[in-house]
Formats: sequence, structure tokens, C-alpha cells
Amino acid sequence: MIAIFKREIQSFFTSPIGYLVIGLFLVLNGLFLWVFKGPFNIFEYGFADLGNFFLLAPWVFLFLIPAITMKSFSEEKKLGTLELLFIKPISLWETVIGKFLGTFCLALIAILPTLLYVYTISQLGVTIGNLDMGMVLGSYFGLLFLIASYTAIGLFSSTLSENQIVAFIIGMVLCFIMLFGFESLATILPTGPMILFVEQIGMKAHFESIARGVLDTRDIIYFTSLTLFFLFLTINQLKNQNR
Repeated sequence: MIAIFKREIQSFFTSPIGYLVIGLFLVLNGLFLWVFKGPFNIFEYGFADLGNFFLLAPWVFLFLIPAITMKSFSEEKKLGTLELLFIKPISLWETVIGKFLGTFCLALIAILPTLLYVYTISQLGVTIGNLDMGMVLGSYFGLLFLIASYTAIGLFSSTLSENQIVAFIIGMVLCFIMLFGFESLATILPTGPMILFVEQIGMKAHFESIARGVLDTRDIIYFTSLTLFFLFLTINQLKNQNR
């Protein structure tokens, strides 16, 4: 597993992929938050907090993470080297977890420079340093859980096609459905307990719950279960393709 993880990280930074992903994430967030006029612009928002960043980041990662994971297994299928995964001394679980951790760490590296936003925003308030750090930390934790789920979904999508573009589109659509689809579905349902149930299936309700600054075990269990579920589907799909 460690060997796969190191290979993934090395492949990201010995090619333009890693630098491109980190650069795109920072540039897109920087432009929408500080330069472009619109609903995400912090100066137009009028409040010294990071709410807009945590609204925007899930959208950016919704495109970036499927773009990273699209070649994880689809490339192996296209090159005909997928069978080699079954004869290596490491298990399929270790291979999948290694690839998962590689992508997760790349996204984590992309997030680290945004800690500068925390300092900047804390200096922009009427009272310097008057920033709700509980909410900020909760939002960062929520974003990490969201990234983990995106990564698991992206890995599963890469096992469904040998075409990387198709794998990217499938991953992006699945991430969108899990983040916004169920919340949108709930809006067209008649009022009642079913609305809350449908909303809780999606990631957005749990992300927003954690972003309030309270780590609820229900939200942690949800994201952990969702991530493990798609990792399990990835393993199962790989095994079926080897039969």
C-alpha cells in the first residue's frame, strides 16, 4: 500500500498533473473570491468570513478530483495491464487504498495554501482577529470528508470504462448527484418527513452540518460509510473484470 501511495505521489509531481491541479484550485478560488465580481466575491459579500470559499471549493473539487482519478484504473484497462494487479504480492485493497491516499494527499496539499485566507480574512474584520475559528475548522474538516468521498467515487468511476474522458464524466456526474442531486430532489417532494430523509442521503446536508463547527458523529459515520462503500464497489468491479 505504501509503495502504491508513493508511486502515485511521485507520478503526480514528476508530470504536470500535480502542479496543474494545485495551480487550478488556487487560481480558480483566488479569482472568484478576490477578483471577479459576483456572489462569491469576499469584498462584495460584506462579511469577514470564509463562507464563500467553502461554498466554492466543493464545486471546484467536483471537477478536479474526477479529473485526477479518471486514469487510475481506466489507463490500466486500456493498456491491458489490469491483470497485473491480480498477480502482484499486494492485495487489491492495498492497491485501491494506495491510489485513494495518493489523490487525497494531492487535494490536501492544494488546500494548505488556503490557510492564508484565514489570516487575511481575520485582518479584514472591523475587529481584527474576530473570526469564528470553530466554524472555520469545522468547514475544513467537512471539506476533507467531502474530498475523501469524491476520491472514492472517482476511483469507482475509473473502473467503469477504459476511456478516461468517459470515466471523468461518470465521476463528475456521480459526485454532482451525491452533492446536489438529492437536495434538489427533496425540493420537489411534498412536505413531510420524506424531504429530510432524501436530503440526508446527499452529501451537502452533512457537509453543511459539519461546517457549522460541530462534529456530529452521524455526519462522520455518513462520510466514512459513503467512502468505504464506493471503495468496496471499486474492488468488486475490479474482481468482476478479472473473471
